[in-house]
Amino acid sequence: MTLSRFYPLGTPGQPWGPAEVQQWRARQVRQRSYADDVLAAIELLRNQWDVECYGEVVYADAALGEERFPLMALRSLSWSSALPTVLVTGGVHGYETSGVHGALRFAADHAAAFAGRVNLLVAPCVSPWAYERIQRWNFDALDPNRSFRADSPAQESAALMRLVAPLLGQFAAHIDLHETTDTDESEYRPAVAARDGKAFEPCVIPDGFYLVDDTANPQPAFQQAILRAVEQVTHIAPADAEGGLIGTPLEAPGVIAYDVKGWGLCTGITGARYTSITEVYPDSPRANPEQCIAAQVAAVGAALDFVIASS
Repeated sequence: MTLSRFYPLGTPGQPWGPAEVQQWRARQVRQRSYADDVLAAIELLRNQWDVECYGEVVYADAALGEERFPLMALRSLSWSSALPTVLVTGGVHGYETSGVHGALRFAADHAAAFAGRVNLLVAPCVSPWAYERIQRWNFDALDPNRSFRADSPAQESAALMRLVAPLLGQFAAHIDLHETTDTDESEYRPAVAARDGKAFEPCVIPDGFYLVDDTANPQPAFQQAILRAVEQVTHIAPADAEGGLIGTPLEAPGVIAYDVKGWGLCTGITGARYTSITEVYPDSPRANPEQCIAAQVAAVGAALDFVIASS
């Protein structure tokens, strides 16, 4: 099999084995600090939130040594069983920077406005090893956002599911903060094809913000409420030449839908009525890093406003 774009690891047409995963891992370079960027920011929020460590990611490699990352969550101080509960997640893909910093920005500067009206559980950086490497996959070359399922092979996904488990049945909404970047096409998708022994099929990266709904539980009014808020901050992605986005038909302008549970996506873990995956495009010439963070904050705020109005 000849791949249209061959990733520089492995053999075309053959799935990776342990040797190729090790080669891939050795190529990943630590570029930023989870402790400095995330844990330090969380420490500053201890007077505003109940801060908890919900697990630890531990990775060991004979050549690279051992690394440990505490997984941190923020829980509303004014938690009440009478209030709707909302989960906010960021950094399920560690390289999607505005998701992490959008969750932290919301927790620091905007969550207080919702105190006493909604219970908030925020996991701002689900995949810290990948955050430091600016990588989509975890240490084991697994995508955490395809691994939210029973007996998950991804430590990050399994830990978040354990955090959520005692609250199942209580969630009104879950918003998961993501980005679609140019490296999805230049790095991630070619790597997936190589890892799985498949041909790489090019795709067009959307220029702008869009949302992912759930095919099994579509909530169009919820998605539109988020889009209305975000379009005040950054532009919404127009449809591509085929009338869709990222190879998927539109449900509405700026909205596509996936089978979130079938794909093992994060928004399938709570059983919430209202779920949405945000997708910011940080590489657009019409956006900048601050706009991307602001768009994530606006999306969370709009989601909460909708839930409160619907309760």
